[in-house]
Amino acid sequence: MLQIVYISTATRAICDADLDDILATSRRNNATVQVTGALLVGGQRFLQAIEGPADAVNATFDRIRVDPRHHALVTLSNKPIAARQFGSWVMAFDGGRGSLESGLLLTVRQLALGLDDRALRAELLGFAELHARAA
Repeated sequence: MLQIVYISTATRAICDADLDDILATSRRNNATVQVTGALLVGGQRFLQAIEGPADAVNATFDRIRVDPRHHALVTLSNKPIAARQFGSWVMAFDGGRGSLESGLLLTVRQLALGLDDRALRAELLGFAELHARAA
């Protein structure tokens, strides 16, 4: 199995309808190819982790890289994993709706409790805390 974590920036302001579309498409596509993960959105920044069979994760990431809704994509990690960190979640999600403390940051703190990978936990928490401070 493979896990890829990346960060990127939206090419324009993201509204709730955009987020709902991204999430619905991700969940549908990921379920088909046994990819799990998490998508976090803070302002116009995305942080996403995807994991699963290497071929499926690489194909998913290839589609993500050419998606015109974002740019400045930076891969934070790309590594083989022995076990999934996100269980059966075809795409855990938080778009930071509402206040960041009650939305994104709280959600990430709860999500991070279940992660065995300390580096992944630090990436997710760092992203959420950065956006909470900027709010």
